[in-house]
Formats: sequence, C-alpha cells, structure tokens
Amino acid sequence: MMKTTLKNSADGLGRIGAFSPYFFLPFVLVLYFLVSMFDFHRFEYFNLSVSVWPAVILSLIAYYFGVWAADRGRWVFPDFGLGMFKGKTVWFIWILTMIGAIAYAGMLATGQVGLTDESVRRNLDPKLNLLSQLLWFGVVLLLAIKIFKEENLTKRKAFNYGAIYFGAMVLFLLMGYRTPIAVMLLTGVIIFHFVIKRIRLSWLFGGMAVIALFFSIFGFIRFSTEDPNEAFNSREQPDVELSEQQKQKLIRDQAIMNETPEWVRSLNGELVNGHIVLSKIIEYTQEEDYLKGELIAGTFGSILPGDQVFPRVKVTEVVNSLSVEDGRYITRPNRTTTPTYTGQLFLDGGYPLVFAGFFVFGTVISMLYNQVKLTGVRNYQTVAYAFVTTIFIVSLHTGLLDIIFFLMIGFVILTAAIELNRSGKNSLNTL
Repeated sequence: MMKTTLKNSADGLGRIGAFSPYFFLPFVLVLYFLVSMFDFHRFEYFNLSVSVWPAVILSLIAYYFGVWAADRGRWVFPDFGLGMFKGKTVWFIWILTMIGAIAYAGMLATGQVGLTDESVRRNLDPKLNLLSQLLWFGVVLLLAIKIFKEENLTKRKAFNYGAIYFGAMVLFLLMGYRTPIAVMLLTGVIIFHFVIKRIRLSWLFGGMAVIALFFSIFGFIRFSTEDPNEAFNSREQPDVELSEQQKQKLIRDQAIMNETPEWVRSLNGELVNGHIVLSKIIEYTQEEDYLKGELIAGTFGSILPGDQVFPRVKVTEVVNSLSVEDGRYITRPNRTTTPTYTGQLFLDGGYPLVFAGFFVFGTVISMLYNQVKLTGVRNYQTVAYAFVTTIFIVSLHTGLLDIIFFLMIGFVILTAAIELNRSGKNSLNTL
C-alpha cells in the first residue's frame, strides 16, 4: 500500500525537478570543481601535482548509487518508536528556538559582534555560539511550518514572512560567519520553489552566481579590511631556507599569479582553495597515511572539556606541511581550512571512505525525498528535505565537521520521521 501511495501521490512533483536528488547536489559538486579550474595560476604557485578528478568522480558514482538504491527500494525513515510525539514536535522546535534566542542575546550583551572585528569573531564564546545557532535553525523550521499551513498566502503575508527571515539572516551576519547565512538562504530558496513559485533553471543558475559572488565579495572585504598588525592576520610566508633556484621560482610564480588582480582571483577564490586543499590532501596521504577517523572523531570531541585539536586546524597542519618547504603557506597559521567533504573523507580513510560517505549522502537525501513524494510538498517533510539537502550542499565546500550540524540533521530527520503520515495524507494540521 505504501509503495503504491508513494508512487502515485507525488503531489506537486512537477515543481521539484531542479532540486531533486538526481540533479541539484551532483550539479553543484561538478560545477564547484569545474569553476575551480579557472585558477589564475594558483595551481602552479602551490605546486599542485595530484589530480582531484578520480576522487570527485567516485563521489558522484557513490552518491548516485545511494540515491538509486533508496529510490528503487522506496525507503523512508521509520518513526524510531517515537510515534507518540506525533503532532507535538513543533513544541520541541519552539524550545530550541528560545534557547538559541537567549544564547544570542547573551552574545550581544557581551559585545560579541564579529562582523567588523576579526579578533572578536575568533574569540566568540564557544558555548554561546553553539547554542545561538539554534535561533536561526528554529526560525527556518517554524516559518516553513507556518507557510505550509497558510491556505491563502497573500503577498502581504509572504512579505512579512520574508522580512522575518531576512532579519534572522542579518542577526547572524553580525557574527561575521557566512555559513548560517548560506544555509538559511538556500533552504529558503528550495522551500520557495516547492511551495510558492517554481524557479526556472535559468533563474536558479543566475541566482547561484549572484549568491556565490556575494559570498566571495564578503570574504574579500573581510580579508582586505583586517588589521595586519594582529599576529593572527600576519601575511608573512614561512621563514625557511630556500635554494637560489627555489627563490627564483617563488618570485616568478608569484609575479605570474599577481598579473591577475586580487579582486578577480577572489571571485572564485574559495572554490580554487577547495581544489588546492583536496589535491594536497590526496598528495599527503600518498606520502604519509590516512588519519583513520581522526577528523570525524575530533568533530564530536570538540565538545569535550580540555584542549582539543579541531578538525579544520588539523587540515591546516596537513596541507601546510607540504607547502612550507617551498616557502609558502596554503592557509595562514592559526587559521582553519575547509577541506571539502571529499577531502574530509579522503583524509580520514581514502577512496573507500569517500564512497561510503557519498553513498550515505545520496541515501539520506533520497529517503527524505521519498517522504516528500509520499505526503506532498506542503508538508514538514519538505522543510526536512530542503534543510538537509542544503547542509549537504554547503558541506561540499566546508566539510561536515561541525557538531551543531550533525545535531540539526539528526533532529530534522527524527522529527520528520515522527511526523510522517504513511497513509500519504498531509499531517501538518496536527502541528
């Protein structure tokens, strides 16, 4: 019965195509590395010698295999024996939102606004910063639920909801971090496409270009306005003994790279950095060994007391270990490095872990998509699918190395499974 319902009651699926599991994430992954090929001589400057494409292609194959397996099997998440909470999960969302609001207010009260001050951004209270993320997380879920319940979504109501959403993004822009803004923005776009108005592919591509440009400019401005007198903003290269030949090569490579203005290089700088880091990670594992789960263990260990080596700090150590001897840093010391999700998996366990990690991505997204097909687009399943897809998309660049995102993904999957009406009827009215 469930398979029949799942197959035949795909309410509004014609409006989902651009954001289906079969298209959106693979498209972003391929586009990411294609655009990064316009390196403006940075590959030569950092002496890239290992191709990333075998790992990228394996990522795609594993992802599609996961999507296909879940789609063919019509898999959905079980209710984990928590069906008694059906219709009540919205109260848990409200509780998390209030916790986030209190934590955020505490940060503002203590002057922890890092948008214009790098020293503040680097020293945000870790506990308050972690808990404050629950504010934007709750706003995303609650607003989506409210919109889904609107039988007549007028332009005025849509404007008001959009203003609240934009206000939440501005609040977290003040902290100086881009990731929450990216997650909110993309999740909102996907929900808008599902529920309000279909976004054409041409508009989607144009919007993605504008968003990418915004974040590139944001990063460039943050870099260009930082105080170089601060130790953590030092732009000096490593103090190592170089042969005359190495010195001449360094000068020549830097001169060639600098022929392209810095603001132009910054347009796709984040993508090029991701490409460089992945290549260096693969090269590192050829010379050394895999970290055998050290990165993912560090993610969960980051909440433990005492000094911890954070995963992205470890990535910085890895990639710089290959470039310091050439007289250059890939990432400045005391800074963190985003490894890409492929790089994260490869550093921890090589090609087998890359396959397993992307298979999990594909399976999870496809299962959530099946739940959307089962109940229709105007349902909590849609926000679950949109949110988890967005986190996975963002992690293609950042890696999935933040404990708060694991907790958010777990919460969304759990609550979506609890609220799933397996008869195929919309259960939003019970929320």
